[in-house]
Amino acid sequence: MAIYEFEGRIPRLGANVYVHPSADIIGLVTLGDDCFVGPGARLRGDYGEIVIGRATSIEENCVVHARPDQRTVIGNYVTVGHGSIIHTATVHDYVVVGMGAIISDWAVVGEWAAIGEGAVVVQSTEIPPGKVAVGVPAKVIGDVSKEWKEQWGSYKPIYVDLARRYPEGLKEVPKGG
Repeated sequence: MAIYEFEGRIPRLGANVYVHPSADIIGLVTLGDDCFVGPGARLRGDYGEIVIGRATSIEENCVVHARPDQRTVIGNYVTVGHGSIIHTATVHDYVVVGMGAIISDWAVVGEWAAIGEGAVVVQSTEIPPGKVAVGVPAKVIGDVSKEWKEQWGSYKPIYVDLARRYPEGLKEVPKGG
């Protein structure tokens, strides 16, 4: 795994955190316990700060960054889907960020909200707790149902489990076999 101090800004990783070898954690980045950071993800706390709660998954090829002297905060039990970007924003607990979504500067996504695949939450937008937002720019289209919360709540432990299994279970296969 590529974890870098930058000009005295040192990443802090909680217990049972998994960072894939092709992911980069740079500078002032805090990852809570039981987080999963997938292949190709980039978390850059080089001149801003990133704070991520416990049991959050940052899937493949995500980018998380913050403006100079500002913060990106991602809560507990958040799923950040493949290829998403979060920049100088606040994402509260239990949020699901769909694949390829963008959450831009100073946006706030409330607890248990769902951001649809490919959605763009533009600067300074607030998505209220428990709402579903889709589109470009993202618009609220409804409420997260009880059934949806139960379903996604059952998915959250999958990445916590993967964070524990990957260090021993992931084996590079030699070329040619």
